[in-house]
Amino acid sequence: MNKIKEYLKDRAFLRYLLYSFYIIITVSILFILLSSTSVRSFLGTMENKTFDARQSVLAPYKTVSKDIAIVAVDDESYEYFLDKYGEWPISRNIYADMVKFLEKQKSSAIAFDLMFVKSLKSSTGADNKLANTIAAYDNVFTSINFDNLSFDLRKPPVLPDYLSANIDNESKIMLKNQFTEYTNCRSIISQIMNTTSNIGQINLVRDEDGIARDLHPFVVYKDRYYPHLALKVVLKYLEQKEGLKIKDFKIDKNGFLMLGKRTVPLNEKASVILNWYGPSGINSTSTFEYIPMWKVEKTMYEGVKLIPDDYFKGKIVYIGTSATSLFDLKNVPTDKIFPGVEIHTTFINNVLDNNFIKRVSPLADILISLLLSLFVGLFVIRNESTVISSIFAVLTAVVYILAATAVMLFFNIWVGIILQLASILLVFIACYLAKYIIKSRDLEYTYALATTDGLTELYNHRYFQEQMLQNIETGKRYDKPFSLIMIDIDFFKKFNDTYGHQSGDAVLRQVAQILKKNVRSSDIVCRYGGEEMAIILTNTNNEDAIVTAEKICRAVSEHPLKLVNGNDVQVTISLGVSTYPEHGTTAQEMIKYADDCLYIAKENGRNQVGRKQ
Repeated sequence: MNKIKEYLKDRAFLRYLLYSFYIIITVSILFILLSSTSVRSFLGTMENKTFDARQSVLAPYKTVSKDIAIVAVDDESYEYFLDKYGEWPISRNIYADMVKFLEKQKSSAIAFDLMFVKSLKSSTGADNKLANTIAAYDNVFTSINFDNLSFDLRKPPVLPDYLSANIDNESKIMLKNQFTEYTNCRSIISQIMNTTSNIGQINLVRDEDGIARDLHPFVVYKDRYYPHLALKVVLKYLEQKEGLKIKDFKIDKNGFLMLGKRTVPLNEKASVILNWYGPSGINSTSTFEYIPMWKVEKTMYEGVKLIPDDYFKGKIVYIGTSATSLFDLKNVPTDKIFPGVEIHTTFINNVLDNNFIKRVSPLADILISLLLSLFVGLFVIRNESTVISSIFAVLTAVVYILAATAVMLFFNIWVGIILQLASILLVFIACYLAKYIIKSRDLEYTYALATTDGLTELYNHRYFQEQMLQNIETGKRYDKPFSLIMIDIDFFKKFNDTYGHQSGDAVLRQVAQILKKNVRSSDIVCRYGGEEMAIILTNTNNEDAIVTAEKICRAVSEHPLKLVNGNDVQVTISLGVSTYPEHGTTAQEMIKYADDCLYIAKENGRNQVGRKQ
């Protein structure tokens, strides 16, 4: 009973020791995953996919601002202009007239997601007209683009100072980095460049998988900061609607770009993660409304009422391309064919809604992973049912995914999923390994209890009988001999009477150890009963068995044994040997023959191996 209590206590200790050990392994694996560049890149790519999936699921629960409209050169408009004017790009006179048309409707801001790079020879004077028209209004914007083109192909232009911005950066975010810094600029015609400060950059950097998820509010060129076109446009809108005026930009210590009461969270790349509103409005009504440019042109020049007179009143009007042949289509989380102009309007809508996505820190992801690991691990290690534990782990993962999705919807916070699910899986496997080890140890201990003598730690009589039968079957099948040695401690009853049962037990234990040390690991040493012991010598003939028996006899007689009082005592043993099949073909026959030899050894003076004549 004491042994069982000790074992149960030891088992509980081992259980939690193994649990702690596997939790440490899980933490170590997480650390390795995060410290390996390739694995971290893979996890990051997979995490980005979960972001895309969540954004697609959540898109129907978001609404776009009614104050944003896109005048698009779609496929129909592109074909219309080619048929009517016979060329593309169209004359810049049309864009100048379009600005005046939109201004008559009192648009809040007008932005060209188009670059007026070179003068068109077929439209003499059109550049000046467009430039003068843009300069006449303080709410008309156009764009430039930065790149890293070789200086041999294009000399980096010097841009006017009024296009750059001053930024007071109190955060640790490096605004100048590999994603934001450029060495060259694709400028636009000087007539526009020199007459307005309403020019913003339209650079876009995709993630490694080619999907555009974020946008840089500022890029760096010649050590100066240049705001994005969409940022300039939305600030003009807020100036008109809310009286917000920002001369210099400020990024607080937490990495938020401050836009009045609105805050724009920057990540480590100095970009903002956009909160997407769904698939493109080209073929859908789920996002920004598109007005084909041909309708605007026809309304302007032909007086056809394809657009209501006050449709653009108070709106931000973005003019850009969505035609497939004009190649301004991107891959974003919610759509594989997404016009660049809608990325601009998505940014603007995010500013208006103040709902940019904020990615939690890697440390927060790790802490969440550890908490989930502890939660799942504690349940699994305490629950005996594999089915229930598996269901619990799966449900935990599902609930966590739903919770992470809800957090993104209601709080605009991007909490990781991949690392957390990997943690749940790892700890689930780890705990089942621990349970398997514990169960194996339980089985081993139970088996040992069933087959081992508690006093001598030799195999017991039951195991002896099983092994005799097994060796006889093996001998019959493969025609191989094996031998049996029966052993009895001489005068053991008198020894017990003289020195006491505790000393007798001590002698039994020590003799048992001597027997085990003088046989092979494949041989089976058993306590047959009382002071009698037996050894099954596998694959051993009679001659070799007698040699082994004599060696054991000498080893016991020459080895002093310790009594409980500390005194030494000498004991001897008598032995009998039988061999399969010459002395018997059944266990009973072999035991009887070995017992007869043992009796002969005692009759002849003990401390010897008995033999039949």
